[in-house]
Amino acid sequence: MNAVFLEKPRHLVARDIPMPEPMPGEIRVRLVNVGICGSDVHLFLGHRPLNRPTVIGHEGYGLIDKLGEGVMGRSLGERVVVEPNIPCMRCRFCLSSRGNICPNKRVVGLTENGCFADYICVPAAFCWPIPDEVSAQDAVCIEPMAVSVHALSVSSARPGDTIAIVGLGAIGLLLSHLALRLGYRVLVSELNGAKRQKAVAEGAIAAQGDAPTLNAIWEAHTVVAVFECAGSAGTASLVTAAAPRGSEIVLVGLSEQAATFTPLRIAREGITLLPSIIYRHPTDFQRTIDLIQRQVVRPSTIISGYYPLAQLREAFEIAATGTESKLIIKLPDE
Repeated sequence: MNAVFLEKPRHLVARDIPMPEPMPGEIRVRLVNVGICGSDVHLFLGHRPLNRPTVIGHEGYGLIDKLGEGVMGRSLGERVVVEPNIPCMRCRFCLSSRGNICPNKRVVGLTENGCFADYICVPAAFCWPIPDEVSAQDAVCIEPMAVSVHALSVSSARPGDTIAIVGLGAIGLLLSHLALRLGYRVLVSELNGAKRQKAVAEGAIAAQGDAPTLNAIWEAHTVVAVFECAGSAGTASLVTAAAPRGSEIVLVGLSEQAATFTPLRIAREGITLLPSIIYRHPTDFQRTIDLIQRQVVRPSTIISGYYPLAQLREAFEIAATGTESKLIIKLPDE
């Protein structure tokens, strides 16, 4: 089969490698569409070094091609989406329903080869069937949508409340879309005008400025939760300086650089810092698929372009500019 390896930063190599065979309990998927995630871009640019050439990519949608021994109730040709973070199910975090922070988890496209290839094998429980009501375009966006579903569930904010989102990459845009569809009021901060306008067109309110300006705006709108989705140390520092008294800060972005905050302000004003990382298995994928099936949300609205696998490097270079909301790689039909 064809697979594209990231050999070193900005250097992708297509190789013909043996087709994987599903182990007992696994399913082989013939991939059809794969989304480019911001974390894939960081790998491509070398911000997060890999210790070996790896097939990256984890937002995979495709068709069941082969069933491993013991897999029941699944059928060849069934439309599926890959849940790429696979907890060990044995550690104390997994046993307390916190598999999203499992230190032993397998990560498709990081600790093992991923989805920028013709086929992939994953455990059956992490290969989700797609209802007929869900389009292929929405299906390929289920994984990032689940990240936003989880982030919103972390907060104590509820429909009718006002939240603020800083950073409108794919996750920020999906979080805004989700919150608006569920009845929240949403304020958004984003430097890219096109992305900001996309959220505003759906009903969000634009709010730009430095920390004192944002604090005044957020206080005036009674913002109860601020979601940091830009993933930079600067924006993490910004939200801790600007968050309104008594609010929550949900850290969704994945900056590896140190941010700063004033402990006295956090304590004196009763501000709560909450982490949000990926999603919990199986609840967040289940809820995400249900929301799409019931047409509450349509995550495909963030898709901004399609590229063939042969143009993966070009697609990554464009994604790295930060101007696109979500690029999808289309794999050739057999």
